[in-house]
Amino acid sequence: MRNIASLLFAAGLGFLLLVIAGQLGFGEPSMLIGGDILSAAPDEVGAANIVTAVLLGYRGIDTLGELSILFAAATAAGLVLAGGRGAAASHLSDAPAGFILRTGADLLFPLLLGVGFYIILHGHLTPGGGFQGGVILAAAFFVLVLARPAGGMSHTAIAVIEGLAGAGFIALGLWSLLADGDFLKPMLGKGVLGELLSAGTLPLLSLAVGLKVGAELAGLMTQLSEQPPPELTGQPLAGQSPEHTAGPETQD
Repeated sequence: MRNIASLLFAAGLGFLLLVIAGQLGFGEPSMLIGGDILSAAPDEVGAANIVTAVLLGYRGIDTLGELSILFAAATAAGLVLAGGRGAAASHLSDAPAGFILRTGADLLFPLLLGVGFYIILHGHLTPGGGFQGGVILAAAFFVLVLARPAGGMSHTAIAVIEGLAGAGFIALGLWSLLADGDFLKPMLGKGVLGELLSAGTLPLLSLAVGLKVGAELAGLMTQLSEQPPPELTGQPLAGQSPEHTAGPETQD
């Protein structure tokens, strides 16, 4: 019965796709709005990178929704992982990283930090932006956690940065909404196309996105690094049966 239902579903889906494909004109653009944005964005937004103009200008509300989903996912994961923090404290303090890892982390941290901010602040000019640069910022701080796990990162500082970045993003959107009637419309003038100080408030929006994404991912990776190893929680290791994890006092 299950196989028949699967075949019927596959047949219906295939028929639907064939009908849709039959109504498309092959060799012709199916979405004309893309061409309009390509021609109008440089003058309307002032950003050389059209992708950033779309993400933070034309569909800025969608980007705000994506940030909200990322925030909800990171918060839920943090709540689940927060219970293992205390159990792992003693383990982390007794496990310093080696000399090579600590030295490499000290060399990589400023490099990753510079690259991350460069990609964020140049997102309106070149490929990149807040999401890509934020991931690099999170990796920069997580490298330090790997090298010095006992030190960890301040969860309070991460929460403050994340909150301020999110509030700044919304504040810029409300400013443009009240001043010009369009949410997240670039303010402060478009400037000269191709220069760093151009595209109005788009670089500020990209910075807010980068800091928020970086803080959320850095906090999530720090939570994962603070989890105790399986031998401290009594959970079986991969490929190991549960009876092998029992202590001598629980075995016959």
